[in-house]
Amino acid sequence: MRLSDLSPKQGSNKKKKRVGRGIGSGHGKTSCRGHKGQKARTGGGTRVGFEGGQMPLHRRLPKRGFTNIFRKEYAVVNLKDLDKLSESVITPEIILEKGVIKDTKHGIKVLGEGEIKKPVTVKAHAFSASAKDKIIKAGGIAEVIQN
Repeated sequence: MRLSDLSPKQGSNKKKKRVGRGIGSGHGKTSCRGHKGQKARTGGGTRVGFEGGQMPLHRRLPKRGFTNIFRKEYAVVNLKDLDKLSESVITPEIILEKGVIKDTKHGIKVLGEGEIKKPVTVKAHAFSASAKDKIIKAGGIAEVIQN
């Protein structure tokens, strides 16, 4: 087998339909658009969601809920991730530096998944109740810091 013997699999390559190139091509005159009408025109057709003048679905359905503009989006860290770190005092800067999280968003929240075996001081913006309990049970300190 040589490089010149290679060819694409049968049916994988398809030539582009060339419209408006004469009657002999089979795609001439109206260029596959049929005769007259909205769809035959340039820029013709309707916008997405248009239902022929009927009240569209997105306007028929009621509005629901709201967006809290004061919501804090925390970067989440689990205890199992903190247990891998060798430091005795764990701060958001250390967590970011070690690559446990990518960015701090509005702060860091420590969740209680996994176990922590050594006593450490963890400084974070928020803690879940189970994470706080596990840190204290291991002999450590869970310290809340403000933004």
